[in-house]
Amino acid sequence: MGSRRDAREWAVQLLFQLDYNPGELDAAFRAFWSERAEAKPKSRAFVEEIVQGVMGNRSRIDEVIQKSAQNWQLARMAGVDRNILRVAVFEMLCKPEIPPAVSINEAVEIAKGMGDVGSPRFVNGILDRVRKELGLGGRKSQGPRAGLGETQ
Repeated sequence: MGSRRDAREWAVQLLFQLDYNPGELDAAFRAFWSERAEAKPKSRAFVEEIVQGVMGNRSRIDEVIQKSAQNWQLARMAGVDRNILRVAVFEMLCKPEIPPAVSINEAVEIAKGMGDVGSPRFVNGILDRVRKELGLGGRKSQGPRAGLGETQ
């Protein structure tokens, strides 16, 4: 495995694990990678950037999600959906080189494979509202984005 989608899926898995079994991030990475020897260094680096970025800015990311999740409390969302949203919102806030449409499309595709039957529509709806709330366009990369500081 070596694609960015694979890396995003791994990031969701690791964030899901940390949601339900909080612990030291370095130890979580060691355990996670010990089971995924096939992971390429570039994929590992992308996963770790996402996970560290989400964990380091989780309260702000969750605030952005909650604001756009009309009639849904973050704690009541399915854990997989919640962490798919966190990855995409992190990208929208902190990765200006990734067009928002790419982050949304990737999240929807991951939701199709990892979530339940309603997950793709749920994830798409919330992320589209997030994109609009943040004033981001759809297909083009954006300049520097307000909202979060450096992720590393």
